[in-house]
Amino acid sequence: MQNAQSPAGTGSAAAGLAPGRAALGAVAIAGIALAAATGCASGSSSPAASAPKVTAPATTTPATQAATTSPSAPPVTTPPATPGPSAPAAVPTLGQPAGVFTHGTGFGQVKPGQIFNGGDPTGLVTHVVWSSWGGARATANQSVAQGTEETATVVAFNLGTCDGKLMYQAVEWYFPQHNQAFNPNMYENLCTGTYVGNP
Repeated sequence: MQNAQSPAGTGSAAAGLAPGRAALGAVAIAGIALAAATGCASGSSSPAASAPKVTAPATTTPATQAATTSPSAPPVTTPPATPGPSAPAAVPTLGQPAGVFTHGTGFGQVKPGQIFNGGDPTGLVTHVVWSSWGGARATANQSVAQGTEETATVVAFNLGTCDGKLMYQAVEWYFPQHNQAFNPNMYENLCTGTYVGNP
C-alpha cells in the first residue's frame, strides 16, 4: 500500500499536506484570487459585475448588531426616571381647621364623611357621601344634618390656594325639602375660619 503523503523534500508543498488541509488552503487561495479579480485593489473603481459580495459574520452582541444594521431606525429615547418640575396634581381638601372651626371635624380632609363646625348640633353633618370632588364645586347629596336629623345637601366651593395648600375655601349646606337652595353669599370661610353673610 502506498503512503498518501509525499516523502519530505519531494513533490509540491500542497501534496505534503493532509487532504482536508490542502482543500482549506486551496479555498483561501481562491478567495484571495477572487478578491483581486473583483477590484479590491486600491486603484480599482468598479468591481466586476458578476462577483458576489461576501460579508464577514458579525461578532457583536444582538443589541449592538441591531443598532449597527439598521441606521434608518429612529433613536430610542428613554423617559426620565423622575418627573420634572411638575408633580402630580394635588387633591383639594375641605378647607383647614382655622378660626372658629379649629375644633371642628372634617376640615383639612379629602372627601370627609362628617363635617362639624364645632358649634351646636345644627353644625354637624354626618353620613356625607360626595357625588363629586376636585372640580370647581364639590357636592354631597346624601347627608344628615343633626339637630332635627334631616337630609341636607352639602356644597364645597371657592376652590383655590390658602396658606400654600389647594382646598375648597368655602362650604355650605342647605335643606332642599324646605325650599332652601345653594346661596354662594352665605357660607363658612374655611381658609380664615369665619362666617360670611347673614342668614
